[in-house]
Amino acid sequence: MTQTRAIIDTLKKELRKQGINYRRVAEKLELSEASVKRLFAEHSFTLERLALVCELLHLEISDLVHQMEKDIELTTRLTLEQETELVSDVRLLLMAHFLMNKLSFSEIIGIYDISETEGIRMLAKLDRMKIIELQPGNRVKLMISKNFQLLPGGPIQRFYEKIVQAEFSNSHFSGNGEHRVYVSGMFSRAANAEIIRKIKRLAEDAHELREDSDNLPLDERFGCSLIMAIRPWEVKVFDRLRREPNRKKF
Repeated sequence: MTQTRAIIDTLKKELRKQGINYRRVAEKLELSEASVKRLFAEHSFTLERLALVCELLHLEISDLVHQMEKDIELTTRLTLEQETELVSDVRLLLMAHFLMNKLSFSEIIGIYDISETEGIRMLAKLDRMKIIELQPGNRVKLMISKNFQLLPGGPIQRFYEKIVQAEFSNSHFSGNGEHRVYVSGMFSRAANAEIIRKIKRLAEDAHELREDSDNLPLDERFGCSLIMAIRPWEVKVFDRLRREPNRKKF
């Protein structure tokens, strides 16, 4: 469904919800009822007419858009088969990754060795997976929920653990824009829970800052990765030296 069709469908839902019929819309727009029906059927509202109908509903256009986004079913998790398909094709995984980071299709195929024909096939696959909605001109709308999660222990998580995590950690973290902190000690359960809460808050802040960067030109952005983790844990070489009754059970 295109965004125009979705917003007009949302408008119709709001009219029904408030009990406003086409006759009242026609009076507001100073058109015949038949003309109003045609506008809805053809999804051909001008911005001015859309604003007038929103006024009739006591809504702002932004309220209508917000409701439209709530009504659209966003993808919160992929199936096992979909995750397997992504990790089995590194170009497809790359395309999904950079589209989710707000690069355009033309920017991606301009930077990476992907032909336009091959790239369009990938867009169609990602559309079928409901990761994106493919729009005219190879433009895309992301269909991933902010609450999107990987399958626990699934193909993408295993790919991450086997390849991405190991490669990410293979650094001295002393270059520009790099930083690493390692903290270890004896913590209470309350302290452990508080650290987890702060990690989650930092993750939310990182997502917001990434979204703030989305509208900048591509040459003002660069790829970054942030890993945060905490767990009750003791290095294996120490744990192996414990007598059996003293083995840690977290």
